[in-house]
Amino acid sequence: MSDLIFQTSLAADQTIVEKVIATAKERGLSETAVEDPVSGHLTYGKLLTGTAVLARKLSKITGNDETVGVMLPNANGTVVTTLALMSAGKVPAMINFTSGARNVISACRTAKVTKVLSSRAFIAQAKLDALVEEVGKEVDFVWMDDVRKEIGMVDKIAGRLTRTHPLVKRSADDVAVVMFTSGSEGQPKGVVLSHRNVLANATQAAARIDFTPSDKLFNVLPMFHSFGLTAGTILPLVSGVQTYLYPSPLHYRIVPELIYASNATTLFGTDTFLNGYARVAHAYDFRSLRYCFAGAEPVKPSTRQTYMERFGLRILEGYGITEAAPVIAINTPMYNKAGSVGKLMPGMTARLEKVPGVEDGGRLHISGPNVMVGYLLADNPGVVVPLVDGWHDTGDVVEIDEDGFVTIKGRAKRFAKIAGEMVSLASVEEIAGELWPEHLSAVAAIKDERKGERLVLITDCPAADRAAFLAHAKARGAQDLMVPAEVRVVAKVPVLGSGKIDFAGVNRLVEDGEADRAA
Repeated sequence: MSDLIFQTSLAADQTIVEKVIATAKERGLSETAVEDPVSGHLTYGKLLTGTAVLARKLSKITGNDETVGVMLPNANGTVVTTLALMSAGKVPAMINFTSGARNVISACRTAKVTKVLSSRAFIAQAKLDALVEEVGKEVDFVWMDDVRKEIGMVDKIAGRLTRTHPLVKRSADDVAVVMFTSGSEGQPKGVVLSHRNVLANATQAAARIDFTPSDKLFNVLPMFHSFGLTAGTILPLVSGVQTYLYPSPLHYRIVPELIYASNATTLFGTDTFLNGYARVAHAYDFRSLRYCFAGAEPVKPSTRQTYMERFGLRILEGYGITEAAPVIAINTPMYNKAGSVGKLMPGMTARLEKVPGVEDGGRLHISGPNVMVGYLLADNPGVVVPLVDGWHDTGDVVEIDEDGFVTIKGRAKRFAKIAGEMVSLASVEEIAGELWPEHLSAVAAIKDERKGERLVLITDCPAADRAAFLAHAKARGAQDLMVPAEVRVVAKVPVLGSGKIDFAGVNRLVEDGEADRAA
């Protein structure tokens, strides 16, 4: 049924801005589109007027630049700015301001970004002055605070008169946005998504989730994260669903209170963030939620149990990658299997490539209308490297059962070969998550002269040690190879802004520890 809904709902040749305009006309220009704690409510009418006004301003400011950086928090103004760039025929490149100056500069070079839109108020509040100073040596910052001061009554009237069509006509196959991979395993790559890609994924999600106009989505995932942009912002905008935008998922005390106050019905999060909210939330804070979706990292059994027992919520786990705009699979109330990430989205096709040493499952390759146009790579800036025959290698090793449920076994790169046997680092981390559920743990594989590789687990649990891990692993019947050679307690496990563990940072931390010992 969801496949039929998807096929009949997919827009033939609409851009994101055109789809938002169509939704506004259908829903009503006076209906609330987005809301944030600073600006309050923004109706579809005001959203479109702001988009039209800003599109003209940004068209002049950006000149011949095709791709323009956006470094802003989750807020009403960020939605307007992103849509305005699209309306002006520009391509927004969503900058991850939590990734550090080096990665931001690399991203700008890769996407040939020379101007970045930001806000002085945001930079001051987020304490990003040092980053701006460093990045500012490579690009020009355009301050939206100043741009808005230049908007007069004539601009507003013109915007109101022209708000029902984009400033520049584009097609569905034109580039809509450039996202960047998380960099959890190395240098970020630019991911080029077309309007068709993004709208296809929003339509796929809408075919699986029964959103209604009475729903309200609470989005704490940053818009530089593809889940935060597509599922958390564009999906509700084109579905006529209100969205409450909050700038930081790390405000563990504030977020539950705002979910309660806003009467939100849908929450997107990660295991890390959901755990943080559960630790401080009152049992009644989530009373209005119908759906709680989690992605980006595996959901621990302890997290599921907490949400079910304390809040009466079943966490629906999904799986996505930036290259798929991003959702590939998702559990739903009707089709749900704990431990899996659900079934493939409608309209998608998968094939599994055999991985030596892995008996069940294989390396996942995907195709579908939501799969990216191609990559932008650091060694060839601005040049799109297209997909081969429309297929993308996710790099994930998965198993798909007879009912179509997908289970992630780990990244192909995150398998260690120990004494000739393949060991999933994700499976080792799963054991640590069961043993120390309130803490973060990650595993790195380092070279070992005797066994080929050995595992080092780092955790922020002060009481952690290898003996406890060994006892727990034996109790659950895990093989001996899954017990790390060493367990190290660290002050902080590296985490990306999206909530994912920063595996490149984990490897550096472990390698630095090895170097210190050798010294």
